[in-house]
Amino acid sequence: MKRIHILILIAAIALSACGRNKPGILGADAPADNVPNIVGSYALNALDPTGEQYGGTLTITNGDQLNDYKFQWLISGGIQEGTGTLEGNQLTFTWNSLAGTDQVVSGTGVYTVTVNGELHGTRTIDGVETPGQETAYPNPK
Repeated sequence: MKRIHILILIAAIALSACGRNKPGILGADAPADNVPNIVGSYALNALDPTGEQYGGTLTITNGDQLNDYKFQWLISGGIQEGTGTLEGNQLTFTWNSLAGTDQVVSGTGVYTVTVNGELHGTRTIDGVETPGQETAYPNPK
């Protein structure tokens, strides 16, 4: 059983590294009163606080209240979840790890929404001073 988990983790890491190209040019930041719908699936390109690149998938769904959202990141074999609120073109959130690490990791973040529905901003890890940088590109529907 342990061998299967290790193989799945290795496969997930390998797949998350495949096909990573230089991130595309982002659209302009969306006007605060005209933000596109952010619900959907995104391809994620990012740098962690140490400058290491990583990628994965971000899925955003509607939350329980207007302008509230739920997040799920699938990153290099790890699963993280979060909740956030959209105010104008700023999406502020908290997150925590669910699987893929030996420890519980959590933090906060802020994305800015562009006119094309892209997301860009920072994500912090509790206890780490420097934030990471993330950019999320909408996957075609």
